Amino acid sequence: MVLNTRLASLRRSRSLSQEALAEELSVSRQAVAKWESGETLPELENLVALASFYSVSVDSLLRGGTCGEADNGMQVRGDEVLLRDFLCKAKRETYAGKGPESAPSRPASHDLSFEEGDLFYYDTYLGGERFIGEEGVWRGGKPSWGMNYCGRVLSPQRFPADFLKEALFAVAPDQPYRGPSVYEKGEFAYHSMVSGALDWYRGSEEILVSGERVYECLFHGGFIG
Repeated sequence: MVLNTRLASLRRSRSLSQEALAEELSVSRQAVAKWESGETLPELENLVALASFYSVSVDSLLRGGTCGEADNGMQVRGDEVLLRDFLCKAKRETYAGKGPESAPSRPASHDLSFEEGDLFYYDTYLGGERFIGEEGVWRGGKPSWGMNYCGRVLSPQRFPADFLKEALFAVAPDQPYRGPSVYEKGEFAYHSMVSGALDWYRGSEEILVSGERVYECLFHGGFIG
């Protein structure tokens, strides 16, 4: 069950209209409607308010099912489990794990790759404090999965670059896109919100330092072929 469907189900379980829920959260009915249609994702403060209202954790609200289950509640296929595990390993062996860069594929690009069996992972991005990039997975020489991402550092003086890599290193098979839903260490907090499933998804991530948002990134992707 994806986030938008989960939000609609929770609201109906309380026998609430969208208008009534909007009033409880001090937001517009249109905002609730967009969350439940998947058109937009709740901002972090609204996500926390939703979790509190429904008496669940933010993590369980975002994750829903357990690892090994697809968003429709069905057991995922063996090849998808393999892809999820490979993505996690590839990310830890490259950017998140401070792996070495390969020769640039374009002027001033940063390129990292990882290969295991018939699976090949490639990550290439441009920029620094403002960046845009793409990740892809090839199987047997054919592209099978990809993701585009774009982000920016909002406060260069306070941005914890090593903490971002630490959060991304904690990637798990049930959410193999960027980092986990929530990862915290001292004054640093990383949040990732995803709508959709491995075949078609979109999401965002942020880093807060003592409550101040210092970094944000948007991403989306899915299966190729």
